[in-house]
Amino acid sequence: MSFYGLLTFCAVYALAVATPGPGIAAIIARSLAHGLKGAPAFIGGMMIGDLTWFAIAATGLAALAKTAATLFVAIKWAGVAYLLYLAWKLWTAPAERVAIENDNAKRHGWQAFFGGLALTLANPKAILFFLALLPTVIDLASMNPWSFLEISAAICVLLPLILGTYAFLAARARELFTSSKSVRRLNRSSGAAMAGAAVVIATR
Repeated sequence: MSFYGLLTFCAVYALAVATPGPGIAAIIARSLAHGLKGAPAFIGGMMIGDLTWFAIAATGLAALAKTAATLFVAIKWAGVAYLLYLAWKLWTAPAERVAIENDNAKRHGWQAFFGGLALTLANPKAILFFLALLPTVIDLASMNPWSFLEISAAICVLLPLILGTYAFLAARARELFTSSKSVRRLNRSSGAAMAGAAVVIATR
C-alpha cells in the first residue's frame, strides 16, 4: 500500500472513530461512572472488534457477512442485551465513590473487555465502515499481508488514542462530583447513556 493510501485510510478511520455514536457514548458513560478503571480493557475490546470486522472485509468475507443475516442479527441482539445489563448496573450502583485500589481489577477488566467487544461487534457504525465504506477507501482486492499489517497497526494506534482521549476527559469531569447525591445522578445519567447506545444499535 502506498503512503498516500495509508494516510487516506488513517484520516477516514480517525474521523469515523471520533464521530459520536454508540461507542463514544459508551466510553464516556463508563468513564463518568468509574473513572479510568477498566477503560483500557473496554477500549481493548473495541479494538479487537474493529480488527475482527477489518479481517472479515479484507479476507473477502464481506459478501458472507451480508448474506449470513441470522448470525449477525444474533450478534447484534446479544450486544444490545449486554449493553442494557451494563446500563442497569450503572443505574443501580451505590451512590459512593469506589476506591479503585480495592476493586477486583481482573474481574472488572474482563467484564469491560467483553463489553467493548460486544458493543463493536453489534455496532452498525463499525459494520457500515468496514463492510461498506472501507472498500471505497482502499483496494481490498490488491491487499497483501504487508498492507493488512499496516492497516491493523493503524487501527491499534488510532482507536486507543482517540477513545483514550474521550475517556480521560470524561474521567476528569467525574472528579467534579463528590457528594452522594451528585454521584447517584452521575451513575444514573451514565446508565441512561449506555442504554441509549443499546437503543441506537437495536433500532438500526
